[in-house]
Amino acid sequence: MKAISVSNAVYIEGYKLEVVFNDYKKQVVDFSNFFKTHSHPQYNKYKKPENFRKFKIENGNIVWGKDWDMIFPVYDLYHGKIEVKE
Repeated sequence: MKAISVSNAVYIEGYKLEVVFNDYKKQVVDFSNFFKTHSHPQYNKYKKPENFRKFKIENGNIVWGKDWDMIFPVYDLYHGKIEVKE
């Protein structure tokens, strides 16, 4: 069985991305709740739409920043829900 990874992602609007996985599944993921509940300088800069849109796909993950400032579990992305844990 092949591990699930991100093949592509497209910005939709606000904090939403359409994510395509290596099994061709497409999922719309809304990151709004994450930004509402997590305040940290490392994440706050991505609250600006122009910065949020600057994601990239590396090693099957969606990442933000040169040093992967922000990354989410592929499992959560695949299921379309970012788990907000304290």
